[in-house]
Amino acid sequence: MNIAIVGASGAVGQELLQVLNDRNFPVDSLRLFGSERSRGHRYAFRGQDIEVELLSSESDFSGIDIVFASAGSGVSKAFANTITKHGAVMIDNSNAFRMDDDVPLVVPECNPTDAFHHPRNIIANPNCTTIMMVCALMPIERLSHIRRIRVASYQSASGAGAQAMAELQEQHRQLANGEKPKVEKFPFQLAYNVIPQVDVFTPNDYTREEMKMFFETRKIMHSDVKCSATCVRVGTLRAHSESIWIETERPLDITDVRRAIAEAPGCCLVDDPSHSEYPMPLFTAGKDDVFVGRIRRDISDDCGISLWISGDQIRKGAALNAVQIAELLLNNS
Repeated sequence: MNIAIVGASGAVGQELLQVLNDRNFPVDSLRLFGSERSRGHRYAFRGQDIEVELLSSESDFSGIDIVFASAGSGVSKAFANTITKHGAVMIDNSNAFRMDDDVPLVVPECNPTDAFHHPRNIIANPNCTTIMMVCALMPIERLSHIRRIRVASYQSASGAGAQAMAELQEQHRQLANGEKPKVEKFPFQLAYNVIPQVDVFTPNDYTREEMKMFFETRKIMHSDVKCSATCVRVGTLRAHSESIWIETERPLDITDVRRAIAEAPGCCLVDDPSHSEYPMPLFTAGKDDVFVGRIRRDISDDCGISLWISGDQIRKGAALNAVQIAELLLNNS
């Protein structure tokens, strides 16, 4: 297939190159696009040295089959027509089109067939926290409908991009040297801190990140489930975690829940608390799966279940999910 990546120099763009190679995705040709700042940078891919082209309204995407877009919602909106007008399918990692009725929002482990109906040649990649959560919850949904979700996320610096990761590392260095830490990518210093805000606040006092989890979960799962989220930025470098409480229509046996998650594609059960075995960013960073543990009955609700998940935000939360969508298209062609 003929592939292009928009936003090739960013953290997700770089991870896309790695994932395409790791999964041996069939790439006949690859073009890279970016901003003026990235223009001319060169990246190695399968023995080739590929130069980043400047993305503009004059960019020619004819002959391209799939374009992975990961340069932000403003870029996606501005260049969607340029990218798709010759027939390329844009798999978009931004929030620009996620809730549009004629744009599918896809997590291949949950709603793969949605990817095959894309009238605008756009398929949306969901928010990273939503992707990981629905991967863990869909096996439970198949046992009994989930009525409510309450979730607290613990989101690493990687969720704000490569520069945010570098800022966290630099803050630790500065603090260790007795210097005042530089703060640019977050509202406050992230090193040795947690910040109960991811994205901007909306009129209902939830942040946009939290509202994404509400609306995107319903669209992906084709469900009327209600989700209340508190999204928190924590001082880990890479991989997000989430503490999740759910209410199902009927009580479930925890053994059945563990079995369903263990057998679910894209999930890895790590759940032996007696031996301190549970998912942590220390071990989930760089891995493909969503790791699930601390599964237990909620002692405050007969139909309640509590669980903990952790997964790599750049990989499954972004680049890997996008490539898996492309694999769906390839296998259905």
